[in-house]
Amino acid sequence: MASSHGSPVPRASGGGRDGIYHKERDPSSRCRPVRSLPDVCPKEPTGTHTHTHHIQWTVYSSKVNLPAALNDPRLAKRESDFFTKTWGLDFAETDVMPSFYLPNITREHFSPYLQEMAQRERIHERCKTICPNKDDVDAIFMKPDFALDDPATFNTVLPWSHFNSAGGKSSSDVASSRLLQEKLSHYLDVVEVSIARQISLRSEAFFHAMSSQHELQDRLQETQRAVAVLRGRTAAMDRVMCQGPLRALRTALTRNNCVKLHNKLKLMAAVHQTQPTVQLLLSTSEFVGALELIATTKEVLQQELQGIHSFRHLGSQLCELEKLIDKMMVEDFSMYARSDLSRSLKDEPQVLEKERLESLVFGLLRQRKLDFLDIYSDEMIVAAKGIVTQCVVDSVSQIEEIDTEVVTKLADQMRLMTFPQWFELLQSVFSSFLLFLQKIKATLNVIRNVVLEVLDSNQKTRLLEQSTAGEAELAYLTHEGLFISDALNEAQQQQQAALAGGGATQDPSGGAGASRLQAAGSDSASGTTESSSSREQGFHTAGGVIILDMMPTELELGRVANNIQELLCTASDVSHDRCVKVLMARAKDGSLERLSSAEFVCLSQAVEGFVRDTEELCCRRSVSLRGALQSQANRFVHRFHEERKTKLSLLLDNERWKQAEVPAEFQDLVNSIADGRITLPERKTPGPDDRKPSEFLLVDGQKYAVVGTVLLLIRIFLEYCQCVNDIPSITTDMLTRLSDLLKHFNSRSCQLVLGAGALQVVGLKTITTKNLALASRCLQLVVHYIPVIRAHFETKLQPKQYSVLRHFDHITKDYNDHIAEISAKLVAIMDSLFEKALSKYEVKAPMPSACFRNVCKQMSKMHEAIYELLPEEQTQMLFLRINASFKMHLKRQLARLGVVNDGGPQHGLVVVDVAFYTENVQALRSLERLDLNMAEIWEQKR
Repeated sequence: MASSHGSPVPRASGGGRDGIYHKERDPSSRCRPVRSLPDVCPKEPTGTHTHTHHIQWTVYSSKVNLPAALNDPRLAKRESDFFTKTWGLDFAETDVMPSFYLPNITREHFSPYLQEMAQRERIHERCKTICPNKDDVDAIFMKPDFALDDPATFNTVLPWSHFNSAGGKSSSDVASSRLLQEKLSHYLDVVEVSIARQISLRSEAFFHAMSSQHELQDRLQETQRAVAVLRGRTAAMDRVMCQGPLRALRTALTRNNCVKLHNKLKLMAAVHQTQPTVQLLLSTSEFVGALELIATTKEVLQQELQGIHSFRHLGSQLCELEKLIDKMMVEDFSMYARSDLSRSLKDEPQVLEKERLESLVFGLLRQRKLDFLDIYSDEMIVAAKGIVTQCVVDSVSQIEEIDTEVVTKLADQMRLMTFPQWFELLQSVFSSFLLFLQKIKATLNVIRNVVLEVLDSNQKTRLLEQSTAGEAELAYLTHEGLFISDALNEAQQQQQAALAGGGATQDPSGGAGASRLQAAGSDSASGTTESSSSREQGFHTAGGVIILDMMPTELELGRVANNIQELLCTASDVSHDRCVKVLMARAKDGSLERLSSAEFVCLSQAVEGFVRDTEELCCRRSVSLRGALQSQANRFVHRFHEERKTKLSLLLDNERWKQAEVPAEFQDLVNSIADGRITLPERKTPGPDDRKPSEFLLVDGQKYAVVGTVLLLIRIFLEYCQCVNDIPSITTDMLTRLSDLLKHFNSRSCQLVLGAGALQVVGLKTITTKNLALASRCLQLVVHYIPVIRAHFETKLQPKQYSVLRHFDHITKDYNDHIAEISAKLVAIMDSLFEKALSKYEVKAPMPSACFRNVCKQMSKMHEAIYELLPEEQTQMLFLRINASFKMHLKRQLARLGVVNDGGPQHGLVVVDVAFYTENVQALRSLERLDLNMAEIWEQKR
């Protein structure tokens, strides 16, 4: 079995001249060695040499596994010598697979080595015959580490122990020393003879080397002479061709450096004038120019004058100066806002000092002072308070009845005004705030234009930077970093530029810096406040260094633009809030609740007009003033309703339920309603040619006999409708209140008439059928107008509010039920009379009987009471019901008396009475064709 640690094939070294072959140092770099298990069953020693050192055996060192050998499944049968074999590596017959990590070595691999070593081997064999025999000289002299200074070596070469200790002067010692001397001399002779033989064998090569040395010396001398000639020629070329041009190049570089130095000095002079120029600009409030100059100076200090000792404190001074300018700009903007908002609202331009405002906004944006709108907002709130105060003072000064020394508070002074005076004050406040908002909008438009201009400039700068990315010029920072060719090209370009421009060559960096400083200073000193894209760039590139500007980002500018619109909306809200204060100061003592409907309508229209104007101006819907007006409207509606409900209650309590005359103005009112005008007509001054009142109210061709309360009720619900026309926001509340009013009329009239409450309230002796019929007709008139009222309110409601109209359906049902109850009451009156009269009826002569005479008399009275009040159809229906009651009681009495329709005498008498009854009833007006069907009084025969 081959060992995995075998030596690799020797290979000849490619770089050595001696042909020595070296073993590779790291064979593991070519292939990974295979680790073979150590022999744990050491063989028996086969020779005289024994192993003195063995590796300690462990179970992991075993080579053959006895159970595996006994149970090998590949063997068909056991070997016959299985139990006679010797235990060891050869116990199991196994074929060792060749290692995949070892190459297959053949003799051809060693053929190059053998060919190279054959010559050396022959030389070595020949030298072995030349060299002295090792047996002629002791082996100690042949050792490589032979040294006499080693005591052991010395004692071996000179064995002094063989000499006696008596100084070595005995005869034996002398003989021993002579013998040693002769032996050493013999060794010396043997060596000298060998050396001479070697020299004689190599004499030819020795003399050839000596001759080669002389030839080498001759060639070296020739080479020395050639080098001297070449160096002389090179020195001449340097003197003639190089020193002049190099001197010219050095002169050009020196001149260029002088020009740069001159430009730096001019730049330093310009920087030195920065602070006085800034002070001059600040004295004229040119904040933008001062900031531009400071920014340019800081840029120059950072890029072109960095490290200048005299300017080591200038950067911090400019930073402090910039902070001072920030404070000055904020204070100046605050003063501008205060003066702009507190000036007179009329006869002045809407924007005060537009150029100054633009300059301030530019400066504040440049310094990222984006909270300047908060300053304007605070000043705006103060100015809004001042507007109300000034309007009140101006109004009170024109009213002599108010003593301002006694009444000092503005709210108390407003409450002492009459409504026309206070309404005039309110209109003045509204007009002042409209002018105030117009002025604020104009100012904010100027600020917005500045912000949008800066935003547009930033976007253009960003696009320009994206297009010029990667085209930055190379900057040469030091003289030592220049190559000669670059310096020559630069000198030629400067000469061409000087010839073309007719002036001295300027350094690009220093000249640009000085020009920027001069331009910034001159533009600022001249008072220029115009913005440009180059001035408002977000980034400046100079000398390969990118400097971040202080201008806000596009996101921040967009946020500022949105805040400007929000500030305008805030101004609208503030104006509305101050107007609410004026409104609530007046309403504190309830004076607004006591306004007439016309006055409140005027107030509502004025407020709605102001709200509408501010919405158009500020594009925002403010709710505070509308909310305050709605609150007052709710109180007004409550008072309005309570007054009319109280008035209606008083009218009903004093109503005697007699037919009233209808004035011509009420007839005109009803006619206008019929024409679709649901409004109160204008009051006319009475004249001598006024028409006389009529007995009935004509509505759509029908006559209505009414009481005075119903006429006033019609006017009252027209007042409700008129109020809804003037104040649409209270439609739902007014509808609910009107429904309550109609319900109150229905329930109270029921209590007074059907419930006989008028007997105690008014002092009526009895509730007559005429009272009942009149009450029924009044209710019918109200039912007639309920659909008209409903249609009018429906036009004022949103579709989602139509559900409140169901109140009218409930009211209509209640009124119809009340009318039916009155009709039933009239029938019940006659029914009780029939029952009383017919209970005493007897069929006997004379005819017609007194009972039927009495019944006909009562029927005639009933007809006389209701005929003028109720329409013909209702009268006929009512008498049909009365006739049915009469027939029921008569039939019952006849059944009690036992009278039947048998043609007998009693039957004949009853027929006479019935004929008398029928003749009298049909003799009444509008009842001529009434079918009484008196045959029903007789029992049907079975």
